[in-house]
Amino acid sequence: MEAATRMSSRTGSQSLTLLGELKTKLPLAQIAAPIAALIVLSVGFQLISGSFFTIDNLKSVVEAAAVPAILAAAISFVVIMGSIDLSLEGIMAATSMIVALLVANGVNGNDYGVMGLLIALAAGLGFGLFNAVLNAVLKMPSLIVTLGTWFIGLGIAALLFPARVPQINDPFILDLARFRIFDISLVVYIALAVIAVSELILNFATFGRMIYAIGGDEGLLLASGLRVRRFKVIAFAICGLLAGMCGVLLSAQLSTGNANIGSGLLFPAISAAVLGGTVLTGGRGGAVQSALGALILEVLNNGLIQIGAGPYTRNIISGAVIVVAVAAGGWHRRRKMRVVK
Repeated sequence: MEAATRMSSRTGSQSLTLLGELKTKLPLAQIAAPIAALIVLSVGFQLISGSFFTIDNLKSVVEAAAVPAILAAAISFVVIMGSIDLSLEGIMAATSMIVALLVANGVNGNDYGVMGLLIALAAGLGFGLFNAVLNAVLKMPSLIVTLGTWFIGLGIAALLFPARVPQINDPFILDLARFRIFDISLVVYIALAVIAVSELILNFATFGRMIYAIGGDEGLLLASGLRVRRFKVIAFAICGLLAGMCGVLLSAQLSTGNANIGSGLLFPAISAAVLGGTVLTGGRGGAVQSALGALILEVLNNGLIQIGAGPYTRNIISGAVIVVAVAAGGWHRRRKMRVVK
């Protein structure tokens, strides 16, 4: 009994040490590489095209990267703890249709305004909680769980889709995309706010430190008696909520509800997180780093278009950049690994 008590005490001390280390790690050094990559890419495209640094082009880059940056920040909460969330596209599709059909629109008489928006966000939160229960409570793999939720969301969106595209007429929803401050869309400011709050939570809240600790060594936390289940539930819930927000913002930008609105955004979000330095094995990364990864991808895409690269060429170059960046960024950690799966 005494030996077990000493072991428990030692394990608890190790857990507290782990949490303490994670608490003191600030992202300043970690965001240096993504920022350097942004500068190099931007200067390179300016030298080649001569028009990258125009005001209009920089605005278009920032606005195009806003929603992908929110998605990258959202998935960071899950990836940092060593899990994955593949349900983002399904959640965006479902929330897009929900908000389009509940606010003033061109296919029915509904006009719930802000309440319709809140219901759509609640739906995104509900998807996240559903993922959390299956993963954290029923202990099902996050890959399989969220893949299933992805298709559930797409199915719900398809069932909700009426005979014709629901045109959104609600001014509040439309103003999310139309309203501009200093000639920059409100969506960009929403993205900045989401990223800033996410980074503060991850770095300074107990929940955030626990997320890093779960990704670093969940077994150690469990052995020390810490309850990690609720923190995993919160992480999936935040991811679902932010994915729902992205569905609403994309609907505002398009002025319609669309069952395919999130198509093609999942894997760029994961790539952005990895490119920014958020490690898929968990324990490292952050919202700002992942958002910078999304900005890097958009700068790369915009610059390649400016120099005349075709879509297939852009895919090849983007994929190569991601592989090289991940290889360079994780080299010092991989040298210590004896087994890679």
